[in-house]
Amino acid sequence: MKFIKTDWDIPYYNFALEEYLLKEAPEDEYVFFYIHKPSIIVGKFQNTIEEINKEFVDENNIIVARRLSGGGAVYHDSGNLNFSFVHKAGKEDVNNFKKFTKPVIDALKELGVEAELSGRNDILVDEKKVSGNAQCFKNGRILHHGTLLYNADMSNLSKSLKVKELKIKSKGIKSVRSRVGNIADYMTRDMEIHEFKDFLLEQFGKAKNIEEFKLSDEVIEGLNRKVEDQFSTWDWNWGNSPKYEVEKVEKFTCGLIDMKMNIADGKIDDCKIYGDFFTAEKLHVLEDLLRGTKLKKEDLFDSLESIQIDSYFNCMTKDEFVDFLLSQ
Repeated sequence: MKFIKTDWDIPYYNFALEEYLLKEAPEDEYVFFYIHKPSIIVGKFQNTIEEINKEFVDENNIIVARRLSGGGAVYHDSGNLNFSFVHKAGKEDVNNFKKFTKPVIDALKELGVEAELSGRNDILVDEKKVSGNAQCFKNGRILHHGTLLYNADMSNLSKSLKVKELKIKSKGIKSVRSRVGNIADYMTRDMEIHEFKDFLLEQFGKAKNIEEFKLSDEVIEGLNRKVEDQFSTWDWNWGNSPKYEVEKVEKFTCGLIDMKMNIADGKIDDCKIYGDFFTAEKLHVLEDLLRGTKLKKEDLFDSLESIQIDSYFNCMTKDEFVDFLLSQ
C-alpha cells in the first residue's frame, strides 16, 4: 500500500487528489489523511443550499465543498481527521463498508475505544457517531473515505448543518449534536490529532506493507488546474437547482431520496435527484429519461424501460420508484 503525505487544509485539493488516484495514478493501493479548515462537505448528489445553514456558514467563513461520493453532508475542522483509501476493486466492493472500516475500528480498539460499524456507513462509540463513511466507484477503482471526529467543535458542527425533518424522524433524533461524539473523549491516553494520525498509519502498516508515494511536480500542477477548473467553482459546489413545483422526499433503506420536478402540461419539464444515497450510476442518465415524460404510470414505465432502477437505488424496484414519483 502506498501512503501519500499531504498538507492541504483546503478540501478542493484533497478531492482533486482523490479523483487523480481514481482515474490517472498507477494502479496500486493508496491511503492518505487530511485535516481541513472549517468546512462543510456535501455529497455528490445533494442540493447544497438545503444542507447548510448559509447565514452561519457565511458569517464564519466556512468553506463549502462537494466531494466525489454520495452520502450526506458532514462538517470538518482542525479537530476532524479524514482518511481516504483508493484501490482496484470490483462492483462487489461498492457499499462494502465493513471491509474498509475494519482497519479503522481495529485501530480505535487498540486505544481502548469500543467502536462498531452501525447502519449503512457510520462508526459509533457509546451509541454516538464518530465517523461517517462514503464511497465512489470509477474506472474499476474504488474510493472509500471517511471522517473521524477526534476533538471537533460540536457547537459549530450543529450550527453549520441542517438536518431534514424526515431524516430526524427516521432516526429518532433531536438534533445533529445529540448523536455525535469525539473520539478523544473515549481514549485511555492523551494524544494530539497528528499523533493519532501517525498511530492509525502504524496500525494499518501491521496488516499491509506501507511505503510513501510522492507526487511529482507535474501531478501537483495538474491537481492545481483541476481545483481551479472544477473543485473550487460555484457550478461544482453549489450548482443550479431547477425551478420546481413538485418535490418528492422519502427515506428508504438505501438513504434519503429528494426528487425535484418542474411540471408543465402534465409532463416532467425538468427534474433533479438529490439525496444521501450511494450509486455507481450516472444520475443525469435517469434524469434525462424522465424529462418530457407524462406523470402517468404507463408513460413512466415506458421511459424507464431501458434501465434497471435497482442499479441506481439498490433498495427499490421500478414499481416502487414509479409509485414514489406519483405519490401525494
